[in-house]
Amino acid sequence: MSNLVSALNGVKSKGFAEVQELGLSGMITLRGDLASKEMAACMKSLGAAVPETRKVAFGDAVSVAWMSPDELLVLCDYAKTQEVQAQISDALSGTHFLAEAVSDARAHFRISGKAAHEALAKVMPVDFSAFEAGDFRRSRLSQVAAAVWKTQNGDFELVCFRSVAQYVFDVLTTASVAGSEVGV
Repeated sequence: MSNLVSALNGVKSKGFAEVQELGLSGMITLRGDLASKEMAACMKSLGAAVPETRKVAFGDAVSVAWMSPDELLVLCDYAKTQEVQAQISDALSGTHFLAEAVSDARAHFRISGKAAHEALAKVMPVDFSAFEAGDFRRSRLSQVAAAVWKTQNGDFELVCFRSVAQYVFDVLTTASVAGSEVGV
């Protein structure tokens, strides 16, 4: 039997911002009618809400990110992914939806420190200085797709495809080299 490992095995670097790969994270892509009463009930059963456009709804056991007008990303404990996916399927039974676990296809990072927004601003075309807790964007990180949000404690979290995890870590590490702050 093989051992489960994350893309970068929890690697971290420290400059003016700390970059850390968060290890195995549960992620479920959920597509459907986000405005339906069934979707609202589903999210309530998970302990979160359907997030507003470009927002993340934080719950006790799950967080839910708005990905597009008909798509959410449900984040949960890796060990609970199948259980959460089954709960979603039960709650939305009889409606048109798709709930697919994508945990093993993604990498999850935390960018922290009082100047974390500066490291991100150097590599993504987003005004991170205006970000508030729960704000969310899908964009490009240098040459690859990524999704980023600000957590309730002021850190940033980012997900990307697992296949580009090393590249993303290297770009973020380079962007957070002490002494290269831009002062935004």
